[in-house]
Amino acid sequence: MLYPLKFTPILKERIWGGNALAEKYHKTDDTQTKFGESWEISDIDDNVSVVTNGFLAENDLRELIETYMGDLVGDTVFDKNGLGFPLLFKIIDAQEVLSVQVHPDDTLAQQRYEQNGKTEIWYVIHAEENAGIYVGFNKPVEKQEYIDAVQKKEIASILQHYPVKNGDLFFIPAGTVHALGKGVCVAEIQQPSDITYRIFDWNRVDDNGLPRKLHVAEALQAIHFNEIETCKIEYEEKFNTTSNLFRSAFFNLNAIIFDKPIQKNYTVIDSFVVYICVEGEVHLFGEDFHEVLYEGETALIPAVIQEIDLVPNVTSKLLEIYV
Repeated sequence: MLYPLKFTPILKERIWGGNALAEKYHKTDDTQTKFGESWEISDIDDNVSVVTNGFLAENDLRELIETYMGDLVGDTVFDKNGLGFPLLFKIIDAQEVLSVQVHPDDTLAQQRYEQNGKTEIWYVIHAEENAGIYVGFNKPVEKQEYIDAVQKKEIASILQHYPVKNGDLFFIPAGTVHALGKGVCVAEIQQPSDITYRIFDWNRVDDNGLPRKLHVAEALQAIHFNEIETCKIEYEEKFNTTSNLFRSAFFNLNAIIFDKPIQKNYTVIDSFVVYICVEGEVHLFGEDFHEVLYEGETALIPAVIQEIDLVPNVTSKLLEIYV
């Protein structure tokens, strides 16, 4: 019988990372290394998530899909994606600003790499005072104006800067120039891709005094210059129920903020569900299982599980994602 699955975090050391993933979320005991990303559920080559709980412990995500197919991910999802998992889930801790970057869309990524593009969404788990992010251009920008700004190292001047606070939500379609700011921790839900084109890295150098590689030419072909829109998503949170935050062809995102038990019924969807606990502690009960989800943890609910009882220990918040 399948049950809620938890996975070993895949930690990524980053030049802009810090120690929150270790100290606050206990992803590792190593508090000295600057970890910037925790890949919570991944099907990326050489970074396939491995189960940590229950009788399926030590099995990886690909083995599970091959064995359980639609029971794990949903029949419709399996028919569309086969043995591939359609999303990548991360928690990102930026102790310094990330590079200004862009991701290719499906068409360009298929042409260049025979892979998916990378559309993503950021949910701000925590933001320090005066923290902010860059997403999209702040006005219509022609290619030559963009090239001039890059050459002068003034690209930030043509980007839209948003002050951020806990709970803010930003949808970042592939082709949108963006940069996560210093002092911001986000949950990132994205297409399963690790293709990033760095445009500007704030004149930063590594421990050896060397700058990181940039991909200015590749980025120029990836940017969607004609799509100027507000990427910040406004939504209404409701207490002790499920609040819809965002819907797209790639993923659906809800929030559950609650201090009393809630029963979820998933008979109307044909998909796995992922919970990311961004606040509190929640017990997951089913006919044959009881799992606990602590702050900063992620769980995959197999599609075959159609009813689940969520019982918070304290006021808690879950992100709920499915396709």
